Amino acid sequence: MHAINRRLSLSALLAAGALLAACASLQTKPEVSVTERANTRWQALLKGDMAKAYTYSSPGFRAVVNLDGFKGRTGIAGRWHAAQVVNVTCDTPERCKAVIKLEFSALIPGRAKDRITTHIDETWLLEDGQWWIFQKV
Repeated sequence: MHAINRRLSLSALLAAGALLAACASLQTKPEVSVTERANTRWQALLKGDMAKAYTYSSPGFRAVVNLDGFKGRTGIAGRWHAAQVVNVTCDTPERCKAVIKLEFSALIPGRAKDRITTHIDETWLLEDGQWWIFQKV
């Protein structure tokens, strides 16, 4: 009877270990999470959905800057056409830099049809288990 109990205990222990290993492998790498969130945020900006884009701002930023303030700070003298995360690097487990390839047209008479491509850097911070874009207040 003891041999059966030991086998069941060993089997249960092995099964628990396998389950823990499977759960650990399902955790998303920070670079993947930041890429997804940054791309989704930029898709909202491209569509003009400032309310949705605002939700990606850190809780600290949102505590100080309301949606109208965000809208006033976010517009540019141009029209965005495309944005895509091209690289994410994390220098700590709680801080990542996302490089965004941005295509836009400047609102300059005679040049509005010209498309300009540039890259911008965004800082993303992990807070309470979620990644947020860092913006200066």
